Amino acid sequence: MKLRDHPLMTYMGVHSWPPAWLWRGGDDTTYPEGEVGILKDVMLSSLSPHSTCFLIMEHGGAQYIGALLVSEPAFHREICKILFQNCGQTIQDIGEIDINHTF
Repeated sequence: MKLRDHPLMTYMGVHSWPPAWLWRGGDDTTYPEGEVGILKDVMLSSLSPHSTCFLIMEHGGAQYIGALLVSEPAFHREICKILFQNCGQTIQDIGEIDINHTF
């Protein structure tokens, strides 16, 4: 099953992939939506509950941040590991990752 389609990729019953993107800096915003850009960094929330990681994405000469929330703690830890391992890849390619073997 692809990461984007996994039933645990939800927070409080709402599908959470891909996150909504908020302009962070760089060129004027292009208001990107969906699986666009390249993943540049992943930051784990230091506040409890630890169900959020922040993704930094680059697209069209600008940087964007998105909050990825996942309700299931063990699934969240594994998704964060996958995201860390795939920094530098496109958001679309990350959505394509087969995570059947992981869970």
